[in-house]
Amino acid sequence: MLVQPYLFLDGRCEEAIEFYRKALGAEVEMLMRFKDCPEPAQPGMVPPGSENKVMHSCLRIGDTRVMASDGHCLGKPNFQGFSLSLTVANAAEADRVFAALGSGGQVQMPLNKTFFSPRFGMVADRFGVSWMVIVAP
Repeated sequence: MLVQPYLFLDGRCEEAIEFYRKALGAEVEMLMRFKDCPEPAQPGMVPPGSENKVMHSCLRIGDTRVMASDGHCLGKPNFQGFSLSLTVANAAEADRVFAALGSGGQVQMPLNKTFFSPRFGMVADRFGVSWMVIVAP
């Protein structure tokens, strides 16, 4: 069994992909736009003018694959009730990725030493995706 995160970015997927490439070194393994779908879309599935939006993508971030789409392209992504946890090798890397993810986002818990890690913090990026950054003890 495999569980993978799938982000619906509601029209901001390409922007998010570029952000994650710069912030985390994400590599795009696959990207398909709505216009490239081999089957016609169901009526109402793709809003007019969204043909160039991302129907499906797969990013590799470290050893993990994160999938993403523009979804219904309404422009209002909403991520509640979960966080992506990013384990990094050391405090310097934690500082770097936390700052990168927080650029244009919101710090939920500042990056600090805790009883369980030399560095741990929580931040929501500019797309509203919550991240927990931790250095393994």
